[in-house]
Amino acid sequence: DVDGSVMGTVGVAIDITQERAYEQELLQKSNMLESIFTSLDCGIICHTLDGSRILSINQAALKILGYTTQEELKDDGFYLVAPSVMEEDKELLSQAITGLEKKGDSATVEYRIQHSNGEILHVLGNLKLVEENGEWFIQRFLLDNTAQKLREQQARIELERRQAELVQALSVDYNLVCYFDLDTGEGDALRVHDCRYKVLDDIFLDRDSGLTIEERIDRYIGSCVYAEDREMMLHLLSRENLGRELVTKRTLYTNYHTMCGNEMRFFQMKAVRVGDWKQSRRVVLGFRNVDDETRREMEKKSMLEDALAQANRASKAKSTFLSNMSHDIRTPMNAIIGFTALAITHIDQHEQVESYLQKIMASSNHLLSLINDVLDMSRIESGKMSLEEKPCSLPDLLHGLRNIVQADIHAKQLELYMDAVDVIHEDIFCDRLRLNQILLNLLSNSIKYTPAGGVVSLRVIEKPGAAAGFARYEFAIKDTGIGMSEEFVAHIFEPFERERNSTTSGIQGTGLGMAITKNIVEMMNGAIEVKSRQGAGTEFIVNISFRLCTSERPSPSIPELKNCRALVVDDDFNTCDSVSSMLQQIGLRAEWTLSGREAVLRTHQAVTRSDLYSVYIIDWLLPDMNGIEVARRIRKETGGQAPIIVLTAYDWSDIEEEAREAGVTAFCSKPLFLSELRSCLLSVVNAEEPEEPVNQLPVCSATGRILLAEDNLLNQEIAIAILEEAGFTVETAEDGRTAVELVTKSQPGYYQLVLMDVQMPEMNGYEATRLIRRLDDPALANIPILAMTANAFEEDKQEALQAGMNGHVAKPINIEKLLETVGKILK
Repeated sequence: DVDGSVMGTVGVAIDITQERAYEQELLQKSNMLESIFTSLDCGIICHTLDGSRILSINQAALKILGYTTQEELKDDGFYLVAPSVMEEDKELLSQAITGLEKKGDSATVEYRIQHSNGEILHVLGNLKLVEENGEWFIQRFLLDNTAQKLREQQARIELERRQAELVQALSVDYNLVCYFDLDTGEGDALRVHDCRYKVLDDIFLDRDSGLTIEERIDRYIGSCVYAEDREMMLHLLSRENLGRELVTKRTLYTNYHTMCGNEMRFFQMKAVRVGDWKQSRRVVLGFRNVDDETRREMEKKSMLEDALAQANRASKAKSTFLSNMSHDIRTPMNAIIGFTALAITHIDQHEQVESYLQKIMASSNHLLSLINDVLDMSRIESGKMSLEEKPCSLPDLLHGLRNIVQADIHAKQLELYMDAVDVIHEDIFCDRLRLNQILLNLLSNSIKYTPAGGVVSLRVIEKPGAAAGFARYEFAIKDTGIGMSEEFVAHIFEPFERERNSTTSGIQGTGLGMAITKNIVEMMNGAIEVKSRQGAGTEFIVNISFRLCTSERPSPSIPELKNCRALVVDDDFNTCDSVSSMLQQIGLRAEWTLSGREAVLRTHQAVTRSDLYSVYIIDWLLPDMNGIEVARRIRKETGGQAPIIVLTAYDWSDIEEEAREAGVTAFCSKPLFLSELRSCLLSVVNAEEPEEPVNQLPVCSATGRILLAEDNLLNQEIAIAILEEAGFTVETAEDGRTAVELVTKSQPGYYQLVLMDVQMPEMNGYEATRLIRRLDDPALANIPILAMTANAFEEDKQEALQAGMNGHVAKPINIEKLLETVGKILK
């Protein structure tokens, strides 16, 4: 009641079955959430705003933070931040937590945890300020991000590695590559190549120096760049200049010099702008060594300049050559035409006409030598000249040379000395024609440029050190002539070169002889050098190795002269020594002297002691008395018949009668070889046996009818005159086709020989020969055919033989050679 008294009792019953079921469901859900909360990989922790009390924490959070239980975490001193958070990250995490100000504020922060075992975990944390039932707390989620971080780090390392490899690959030619931000001045070295002096390493790889990239570049310029280029490089690589220059172009180049130790080198700098230039001005600088490239370019430039200079010299030389050739060809042609006209007008004056004809012949030979030189040089330059190795006798070659130059030596009143020293091997394989050409060119030059009364010498020496089956020879051609200037000696072997001075201006020549000689020597794998001084003469030295002939020579010894005494008398020591050595090989006891008077004195002593000399070998021209006088006095002393052999480089026919009267037994030509000395001594020992004739001119004893295939009427006339005078009957064919027809229609034996020109109208000589060789009648098909043509090169000879010809005679016709060849074919 109102006054508080009980009025009655009322009971209310409420069915709470559903409520109980809901509570049970809530309990189950709560247990499930707690189970999920504690088993999540994501760490969850709730704590008060001041961090003094942890409201809840799951096992995942404890594991991430490095603890087993919540009590362990509290005991370790948890206050907002777990003690296991790394010191470097604690401040960052604290600021993120305290920075939450109103409900719902959140933040994400990355930090690191270090466990007691040293293991470091990367944590991605989410923070949120929460308020429930008037209570404020911090709800934090912790996610272990270590694996992701490691993957990112590995990916970053891999990317950096690939970028480094790419930089290295793209900048392999560069010694230094730098990245440079022109706006901030930041940058770094992307590539530093190994430097011999480690200067680049000290400047760009020293990370403790604290220098900016700009300062490092300045140090590089100051330390490595050549002093004269430093100011230019400092200006060029300044941030202001790079920014200005690269506005309108993507790249910038410059070349400069560096000093590596004491060595100057050529370098190049390349600046390339990268990225969007409007957003940021970034450049890459590359520095590379272009020393080799630059020096090669300089060498090429120098070679081009030399080649240009040489081409200019050659052009000038050829112009001069054409001028000289015009003069040199017209000179003998003028003589030929002039003396021919004079001979016609004086036809009845036999002696005068003979003199004119001799001069015409001399002029013709000179003109032929000019033409041969030009053709030889042309063949050498075109690479068509080849060598033909055949057995050759050095004695025959050198004596032939002596005979060729003898007339010029007498005409110019010169002295000629030819000697062979230590020549053991006389038979070699070589191209005799070309070797003869080399020596004849050099001898002719010495004779040409040596004034009257001078001396010209040729000495051949066999040198040691040749390979097995070969011998090495030195040919020295020396004169006491006018010599040459040093300037000309440097160019003497160049084509068309002739020294220009008053002394040589009247001497004819093409300027090709020395160039031809040098080329032939080099084709023989030899070497040639020249020593000369103006007014003091010239010496050419040729060294060539030749393959030896394998044919065995008989023993040089002569039993009849074994251990006999011999005396060599010559004013040249080398000749005395060489001849004495030969005599010893033959079996004699050789002595020598340089004086004729001493030879007579030694003979007197030998007679007094009854130890006579069995052989005397005396030089014709001795300084104190000539060899004939020495022989006369020796005969007077001995009164006996000891053989006296006179050595001479000259034709002894003029002195032979006087020498025989003085007691001279025999003559030997210089240069003297062992085989010749032995033959001479054998002829002396076996004087009763008749000697075989030597050096006889070839005589053609054959006669008969010859078919001459020649289209040139003048050549026809010359050949007919020569052959008819030799006793032949001659018929002519004006071309190859006519020659084939005449042979085909003839009876076997009617023609003994066909002389076939090569270059003819209608059909050339080669084709005509092939047609004749294919005739059905063997007797006609095998008729001897001899090429007689102005095609005088070795390949022309080979082509003639391949066409089926039996031989080759070159024009202009050498009468002796023609008759000798015809005689050999018809015998």
